[in-house]
Amino acid sequence: MSETVQPLVRQAYAPPAHQPTPHSERNSAPGRVKADLEGVPETALWTLHHRAAEATRPDTVLPDPRAVQLVTEIAFPFQERLGAARPWMAQAVALRALGFDRAVRAFLAEFPDGTVVALGEGLETQFWRVDNGRAQWVTVDLDDPLALRRRLLPHGERQRLVACDARDSRWMAGIDPSRGVLVTAQGLLMYLQPAQVTRLIAACAGAFPGGTMVFDTVSRRFSACTHTRAKRSGGHRLPPMPWGMDAADRKQLWQAHPAISEVSEVPLPRGRGFLGHLAPCAAAVPLLRTDRPLITKLRIGTTPASLTGQP
Repeated sequence: MSETVQPLVRQAYAPPAHQPTPHSERNSAPGRVKADLEGVPETALWTLHHRAAEATRPDTVLPDPRAVQLVTEIAFPFQERLGAARPWMAQAVALRALGFDRAVRAFLAEFPDGTVVALGEGLETQFWRVDNGRAQWVTVDLDDPLALRRRLLPHGERQRLVACDARDSRWMAGIDPSRGVLVTAQGLLMYLQPAQVTRLIAACAGAFPGGTMVFDTVSRRFSACTHTRAKRSGGHRLPPMPWGMDAADRKQLWQAHPAISEVSEVPLPRGRGFLGHLAPCAAAVPLLRTDRPLITKLRIGTTPASLTGQP
């Protein structure tokens, strides 16, 4: 499940000559790989569209040459179908990805041989931005987006692709928690029902003692707005997001499972311009404090929190 989201000239997406990939010749026009995704899985293309647009900037907040390369290899009318990638939105998408990158790097600094499980990873290229050469990486997604990922991106012996709905606990089989486990869900949980989110968090807390989970959410107001099927630029319709969470709701996550030992916010990194500089301190701005996207980190204790005096 990839649930998980240019007026730039075409040349802006051309990959740098010094960074060829194994797929560049095979997938050059007209032999590019067709991307036939709809609904929530299509949001993987929307986020790729924006990350690539941001990555082409000389002052980019997220260097991501592999994302830029991917756009040239996919047969998909990005601008016609998804609309132009506006610079402010492209930076916002990139800052979210950078926030997740920092969380993964922090985890790998503590558990260099640990396992990162990316739920609904779609066409995210995070592995190639943060890999330490030792970690295990597990991608969990639905059949169609996973098949597209398999065709476009190279995967080595430390990477495993699992075709499975993130809500189905079968993906947890074979993951060893003894060396540390980080579960990420970028652009996914907002597409689930609230009860499904709670069950998924509880399942991760029960399966990975001592582990960590990092995920992003939209606000309750934004979630409600998506049910109106409001259009994005270019006519792109955003899929409904059933689950929204405001900052004040974060304390309710403690109730998902007694092993949860920490619930904290992952602040967005600082970007460029006024909005970029505002990103890491949005919690201090009255108008944004309760109505903003969030990145949340859960730590899972080896002993249930109810037995250690945690809330």
